[in-house]
Amino acid sequence: MLDFNLTEEQRDLQKKAREFAVREILPLAWYFDEQDQTPLRILKRAWEAGFTNSDIPKQYGGKGLGLLESAILTEEFAAACPGLATSIFDNSLGMEPLVLSDNEPLKEKYLPRLIEEFKLICFATSEPTTGSDVSGIRCLAEPDGEDFILNGTKYWITNGGLADYMTIFASTDPKSQHKGIGAFLVERNWEGVTVGRPIPKMGQRCSNTVGINFKNVRVPKENVIAPPGEGFILAMKTFSRTRPIIGAFATGAARSAMEYAIDYAKKRRTFGAAISGYQGIQFKLAEMYQKVETSRLLTWKGAWEADQGMDPTVTASVAKFYASEAALEVVNDALQIFAGYGYTKMFPIEKLLRDVRLLGIYEGTSEIQRMIVAGHLLNGYQAAMPALEDLPLHREKDPEDLDEGTGVWRCRMCGYVHYGDEPPEECPYCFFPKSTFKKMGA
Repeated sequence: MLDFNLTEEQRDLQKKAREFAVREILPLAWYFDEQDQTPLRILKRAWEAGFTNSDIPKQYGGKGLGLLESAILTEEFAAACPGLATSIFDNSLGMEPLVLSDNEPLKEKYLPRLIEEFKLICFATSEPTTGSDVSGIRCLAEPDGEDFILNGTKYWITNGGLADYMTIFASTDPKSQHKGIGAFLVERNWEGVTVGRPIPKMGQRCSNTVGINFKNVRVPKENVIAPPGEGFILAMKTFSRTRPIIGAFATGAARSAMEYAIDYAKKRRTFGAAISGYQGIQFKLAEMYQKVETSRLLTWKGAWEADQGMDPTVTASVAKFYASEAALEVVNDALQIFAGYGYTKMFPIEKLLRDVRLLGIYEGTSEIQRMIVAGHLLNGYQAAMPALEDLPLHREKDPEDLDEGTGVWRCRMCGYVHYGDEPPEECPYCFFPKSTFKKMGA
């Protein structure tokens, strides 16, 4: 039996997150967007409130909350500021490879630290020449005894300029692509680690994004999250669990834009009436709501599958690319309702529009998500309907009137159905030979 109701605990978490977003995030978002800075104090307050690292398993001192709870939290934070929501959630992304790994001593060392102290951990697969193509990683991890020496640059790293710890994906042999990739936990203060300047961006300016360079950085064997050859699979497992949260970013931002548009439409008057009375505006609002609700349902489905131990890869991809693109449409329509005012920085819509544009790019572009879904459809999807050549499309005779044993033959080229003991020598429609026909039975 399906049940779309949140538990009492989840509703309480949602309420607390919403109050935090309105009280702590919303008043600072536009100022720090203008400054192109991440207000570290907000990340610390989120940690103090227990919103950060809430998904660390209980055995390491965490709350053990699921991905669905993360989606609930993230939607509320993103409604106030998608950029700050990205930086708040980033600890979950950064530590996910560690949580999924088999390195128990490493988990026992670092995961409790994230709970007991205000520490940030970032995630790094992307490079200046490699984004969605994780198999193309060029950052080099050269074996040195049982340790590894890192050389190279990671790029587009969220919270990279703030993080104490870094989950780094690098390769022992870039030419071998995914076969050489491993994952390593690096501390920022290690010799040879250099953090670049914050990358100036169009949107999500409240979220720190930098490049990180490694020059002969020694990673001891105990800090290997995944040995070479196992890193690529670990990265893909990580993305399948974190991509639904991109749907939550999108849902929160779209919901916020919709609510602002509703408020404005009720109060803005033209030609003697509120614009909310115009059918054109009502249709836009209705479609906004449709997209917000659909995005949330897809996001929750992906999160639920992950929490149930199922493979959420396909649903996560659907949720990410649908919600990301829907959010862009919703915010753009909201700006249209605001008209000139929406285009100014005096109202919230232009910032939301800049912020949501990134959602279809990071953690795998919308095009990559379509490739994942298409691969599933072409190679793994189980159809409920018969194959085309087996379709019982009786156009000339009622199948219930056919004598028992009457042969039914279907042309696999054009679909013509022939009745008789044998197929025709050639199809009367497409002229393909007798061998083209397949017997279907009565």
